[in-house]
Amino acid sequence: MTAVGRRTAGFWRAVSWSDARSLRVVPGLLSLIGLAVCTWLSFHFGQGFAFTGFLYLVLVVLTALYSGFWLATVISIAAAASLNYFFVPPIFSFANSPANWVALGAFEFTALVISRLSLRAQVRAAEAICGRRDMERLYEASRRILLLDSSGDLGNRLTALIRDIFGLKAVHLFDAASAATYQIGEGPPQAEQRTRDAYLLGGDNFDYGTRSWYCVLRLGTRPVGALALHDTGMTRLAATALASLSGIALERVRANQTESHAEAARHTEQLRTAVLDALAHQFRTPLAIVRTASSGLLAIGGLSDLQTELLTSIDQQATKLNDLASRLLTAARLEASEFVPQREQLLLSRLVNRAIQKLDQETDRERFRFAMPTREVPVLADEELMLTSVLQVVNNAIQYSDPGSPIDVTVAVNGGCVVLNVLSKGMVVTPRDRERIFERFYRGAQTQHGPAGTGLGLSIVKKIVDAHHGSVWAEGERNYGTSFSISLPAAPAAWI
Repeated sequence: MTAVGRRTAGFWRAVSWSDARSLRVVPGLLSLIGLAVCTWLSFHFGQGFAFTGFLYLVLVVLTALYSGFWLATVISIAAAASLNYFFVPPIFSFANSPANWVALGAFEFTALVISRLSLRAQVRAAEAICGRRDMERLYEASRRILLLDSSGDLGNRLTALIRDIFGLKAVHLFDAASAATYQIGEGPPQAEQRTRDAYLLGGDNFDYGTRSWYCVLRLGTRPVGALALHDTGMTRLAATALASLSGIALERVRANQTESHAEAARHTEQLRTAVLDALAHQFRTPLAIVRTASSGLLAIGGLSDLQTELLTSIDQQATKLNDLASRLLTAARLEASEFVPQREQLLLSRLVNRAIQKLDQETDRERFRFAMPTREVPVLADEELMLTSVLQVVNNAIQYSDPGSPIDVTVAVNGGCVVLNVLSKGMVVTPRDRERIFERFYRGAQTQHGPAGTGLGLSIVKKIVDAHHGSVWAEGERNYGTSFSISLPAAPAAWI
């Protein structure tokens, strides 16, 4: 018998003895009365053994069908005795004969087969009723779960909904993502732990003692929690389907929360970009006045050494502030949704040369060593933006390398991409910082005692390269130095 059949049979055994007796004894008494009537009519009208045996067989079949095997056995014995006493010579005696034993065997075999078939039919009918009821409840549960508000305490509301719809004694729900367990009702001992164990073991099981299902919540093949249903006759199919619905509900909540956080982060980023853009524009005018005034005073001359030094410091710091404002404006421009790079065919080697020529110190320009391909492949890029990103990488190599050490610049073709690599000896980028240094305003711990910076430069480089569908990365190793690489898709044009 299947597990469903055993549960269904247990349901029928749960019916009280008085109810069972009232359901089965009445057909048995009617069968005994029918046996007596058939015996009197057959004897009165002079019917023989075969005709009367057929009537008795019909009574045995009906009794087995409606009253079960044991009452059918009683009718079989009574029918065999009546045949022996009234219709098998010598009549009115219980003398044994082969016909009597054959009749009793036929009656008993019929009672056994019919009662088994009847019981199986009843079990199947009960299974069908339970299955239909479960499907109706599953439909109602799915409809109400989809209508649940995904905000707030979903776990407790979900367990309460399941208990109400399926009429359960208790429900436990374990959410693996938050490691939280939700409970409604009073479950059996150790129910919470067994619910967690179901998730850890990754298997569904049914406890016949407490009539409890312990099912794993799955999204595809990935377990995300567990569900315990207590004091239920629910089928395995319905229990696992309900567990899947619960898993989908939890995942929907997480997806909504992630979307809300992403939307809030996007609005925050837009607000921050707008503020930085406004501040950068506000800085430009007073900085221009300061730089003009300081440069003018230096040009007039006639100042003491101390005054000249102070004005030079003012002019240098104003230049740095102006550069910072330019970077903020560039970052705001890159954040704009309508921003589209103005692409044209460029050679990265020429951009590197332009960037190096922009360096103030001749000694810095002399530190660069080049390795360029004989025939270089162009890229499609916005010239000013890519010059900004290359200049930033070059400046980083100057600032964070050992003074006077050589800086190696290579341009190579790798597959369908052109890769620019700038390698310098000195400060090493740690593995922990290789991704984060491209975040806005982030500076590695090892740079705290180095040259002053804003943490904006590399973030702008990444945004520019991303806008050109390229990639940028950093590598660092002791005795090797630090290298920054920019990879851009090669232009579809022929080699230059």
